[in-house]
Amino acid sequence: MLSFSTEEFLIVLENYNLEIWPLQIFVYILICIALFFSFKSTNYSPRIVLSVLAFLWLFNGIIFCFLFWAPSHIFGYIFGVFCILQGILFLFSLKKSDITIGSANKTYTIIGILFVLYATIGYQIFGYFLGHIYPIFFPAGLVPCPTTIFTIGIFLIINNIPIKYYVIPFIIAFGGFLPAYYGIYEDAGLIISGILGTILLIQRELQLKKGI
Repeated sequence: MLSFSTEEFLIVLENYNLEIWPLQIFVYILICIALFFSFKSTNYSPRIVLSVLAFLWLFNGIIFCFLFWAPSHIFGYIFGVFCILQGILFLFSLKKSDITIGSANKTYTIIGILFVLYATIGYQIFGYFLGHIYPIFFPAGLVPCPTTIFTIGIFLIINNIPIKYYVIPFIIAFGGFLPAYYGIYEDAGLIISGILGTILLIQRELQLKKGI
């Protein structure tokens, strides 16, 4: 039941991309907006970033995972529940935002940017050489793996974000081991970003508590 069929999953991905076109373009615009306000500190920046992330995670969970993936595999339900829970967490945080915009550490910012670039561009370039070409490709913001990498990248770019936000992304990152093993090698970046990103985020959280 928990086996993974690459061929089956790629068929789901192809049908999904064809059905939602041209939403991929709209979502990349949203990604650019979230990235912009991750750097620009204003009174409404945190809510803009959280709103975009909430939309992406809820769309991933409800539309991709439940409607497209779940009918063919139980993983769709598992990933769907995690994505929806993460989206709801972002939604609840809109009322009283507890993230801080404006990075104070260049190293975190650079790594965060690299994660975002991999999620939005590198993931697709890597996939191209593996034969994962549109409509069989992984659009950032619309499927869980690159969305998770993008989200962790945003977390590293902004100045501070509580640990509750990156528990689920960390769990999903570990879910990348199975598809990577079965030939979706793009997900190696998911595993790396999940482990490295979480370590850096926890390290930053501890430094902030110590006043470093």
